[in-house]
Amino acid sequence: MDREIFEPEHDDFRESVRRFIADEIAPNFEKWEEEGKVPRELFAKAAEKNMLAMNAPEEYGGLGIEDFRFNQVIVEEGSYAGVIGSVLGITLHNDICLPYFLEYCNEEQRERWLPGIVDGSLITALGMTEPGIGSDLASMSTKAIKDGDHYVVDGSKTFITNGINADLIITAVKTDPKERHKGMSLMILERGMEGFERGRNLDKVGMHSQDTAELFFNEVHVPESNLLGNEGEGFKYMVFNLAQERLSIAIAAVASAQAALDWTLEYVKERNAFGKPVGSFQNSRFKLAEMKTEIDIATVYQDRCTMALNAGKLSAEDAAACKWWTTEMCGRVIDTCVQLHGGYGYMLEYPIARAWQDNRVTRIYGGTTEIMKEIVGRSLGV
Repeated sequence: MDREIFEPEHDDFRESVRRFIADEIAPNFEKWEEEGKVPRELFAKAAEKNMLAMNAPEEYGGLGIEDFRFNQVIVEEGSYAGVIGSVLGITLHNDICLPYFLEYCNEEQRERWLPGIVDGSLITALGMTEPGIGSDLASMSTKAIKDGDHYVVDGSKTFITNGINADLIITAVKTDPKERHKGMSLMILERGMEGFERGRNLDKVGMHSQDTAELFFNEVHVPESNLLGNEGEGFKYMVFNLAQERLSIAIAAVASAQAALDWTLEYVKERNAFGKPVGSFQNSRFKLAEMKTEIDIATVYQDRCTMALNAGKLSAEDAAACKWWTTEMCGRVIDTCVQLHGGYGYMLEYPIARAWQDNRVTRIYGGTTEIMKEIVGRSLGV
């Protein structure tokens, strides 16, 4: 099925991204998977190809392009190439962290941080999750107590993407520990602040080249000038960007499913069993037909969500529906593709095995499938 949302400039950008991945990421991917992170220089190289913070205003070095289709291209190409673990840090920087800086920074903060965010010298992360609280962010225990012209931050975060490489961490804290949602604020913790320490680079099931860390705050003195927006409005700010975050995850899921199908089609046409190609068996054809149909359906819905986001009309409910359905679909597709590969589907020398590892988490991060269904269900008035 033809896709109609992309213009010639998106196609040109896609070719540039594809070359960047082939030249800069693919040759180093296995090494970075073993090391557990990408080098910081990858962000600067991406910036040189206009792949970083594209929608930042021109006065701060950006392109001023407010069109999520460019972000979508990066996510898709990383997934098609089977290197999403090494691309995820860039997409988090662009799709999830940048909107906070654009929307809630004052002018002094913009001048201080945006040029580095654009050129890749300042890598960003988002610190929400804490040990033991899962999706219940209002139960966080990290607190920031006002003391003169600064805050004293104590607590910890876990599962933080870009946690090792990041220079600027958008950190959710309780400025009023007695309150739940109304007591939450956001502030920027910076590399080198005394009392701010990084724990281990977590050993995950998949996405090994994406650094995911524990962060610890022990009486970190954070200047008042690092408060993002207004005190007590942190929860509202986090909700603001969740639709875009969840769409980004959905896009990765659909593209990963498409990549898995493409690899599997190639395999079943060449692999013989009982004297004929595995793909020629009726069961194989039925499974392939089911997967193609589901991916086509998901692509249409996802693309409509992208255009709704561009128009400022993507609702929390539509984004949640897109996120849970596409990630669950991706899990079904990849699992079926592993099965069609037989024993080789369990071997990491085949990209399908790594995709199986990498994509399981998409049903968890950015809001679990269960939370997404709850959002959709509540919108139905029940």
